[in-house]
Amino acid sequence: MGVISTSIIVLGIIGALAAIVLYFVAKKFHVYENPKIAEIEELLPGANCGGCGFAGCQAFAKACAETDSLDGFNCTGAGKDIMDKISVIVGLEAKAGVRRVAVMRCNGGCGERQIVNNYDGVTSCAMEGALYQGETDCNYGCLGRGDCVASCMFDALHIDPKSGIAVVDYEKCVGCGKCVKTCPRGLLELVEDIPDKPLVWVACMNHDKGPLAMKECTVSCIGCGKCKRVCTHEAVEVTDFLAHINPEACVGCGECEAACPRHSIVHHGNLIPEKKEAES
Repeated sequence: MGVISTSIIVLGIIGALAAIVLYFVAKKFHVYENPKIAEIEELLPGANCGGCGFAGCQAFAKACAETDSLDGFNCTGAGKDIMDKISVIVGLEAKAGVRRVAVMRCNGGCGERQIVNNYDGVTSCAMEGALYQGETDCNYGCLGRGDCVASCMFDALHIDPKSGIAVVDYEKCVGCGKCVKTCPRGLLELVEDIPDKPLVWVACMNHDKGPLAMKECTVSCIGCGKCKRVCTHEAVEVTDFLAHINPEACVGCGECEAACPRHSIVHHGNLIPEKKEAES
């Protein structure tokens, strides 16, 4: 009994000393964290997508809690309501951020690009793109293996079963840019989504000369320049046999889409009334 009692006493003393040491160590190296950070982080979606420009949701929450102004701060996955709540927590005014969405710059599906060989390998755009040009003659089109779909944390992308190319769900897209970084062919582009203004873009990335591009895809841009000539807002540029629409200058009149002989220009949203009347 004496040995047992002595052991218990010794262990108790060691435990007490260890607790005292840990207490003073914790006090010495304690790092204060602003409680607002935790409050803000709870409001965020937790996707750590990086669309806000920070490393993740915690880094964004910390920046919001420590800043003197919320200008330029915008969580793409949270939206205006959440930013308003964050502004209440930190006592600062939150300006509404411009919503951005991704657009797919390829419209050449199975019916527009002829399959000339079959890929039998890892289901990955990055892998297929690194090995060879793809199953069609077009070196620029969507490979359809879904790398962008896998990277999207908001379920805003899917591979269309008929066309075999990636399609963006604009209601779910938050403009985080993950898909843009993932696509090995750079087919996804972030553009500003302005209310009451349609998104208009050239759904092609083919830089080959006209005759070759026409053989590769029936809806490829051939750089003919008709879209540029009809645009009165100087929103269209043609470089290296490929047209590109500047979303900031574009007013959504739809004249370029109507003029395109290749149907390479597409839009999302309603065209302005003048265009609708012209089509009717």
